[in-house]
Amino acid sequence: MYQASVPVFVRQLSALSSILEKAAAHAAAQGTDPATYGQLRLAPDMLPLTSQVFIAADTAKGCAARLAGVEAPAFPDTEVTLAELQARIAKTLDYLKTLAPAQIDGSEAREVVLKLRSGDRHFTGIDYLLSFALPNFFFHVTTAYDLLRHQGVPLGKLDYLGAR
Repeated sequence: MYQASVPVFVRQLSALSSILEKAAAHAAAQGTDPATYGQLRLAPDMLPLTSQVFIAADTAKGCAARLAGVEAPAFPDTEVTLAELQARIAKTLDYLKTLAPAQIDGSEAREVVLKLRSGDRHFTGIDYLLSFALPNFFFHVTTAYDLLRHQGVPLGKLDYLGAR
């Protein structure tokens, strides 16, 4: 369970941080105000880039904490610049690195209850990780990538996949 969660989150959040770094460089090269990137949306009813990063980071730390049976730290959603979003990712990575495999391994059958606007959702640890947390995490990372790629940031598949 640890290997299927924390290292996956760490790698992809690190890739997302690198993507944001490339976005900042692109904005500087184009003479664009990088602050405009935070409000990028693919559709009017879609959450902006800042929210995509918030949710990806929160999903990673929340999932790992729930699987470990501990409380995740709360981060207020106040970041607006690309540098602040990278700092949010760094805080999340720092938190993930505090969790040991022994805290998460064996959590396949642990009950996980999510409090959602639509009501509580109950999962086993394995179902939560595979059918909810990972797909949700990758959705938001992919959306952040797509928003910046659509803006012309020179990104490719290897940027998304991250360093090996």
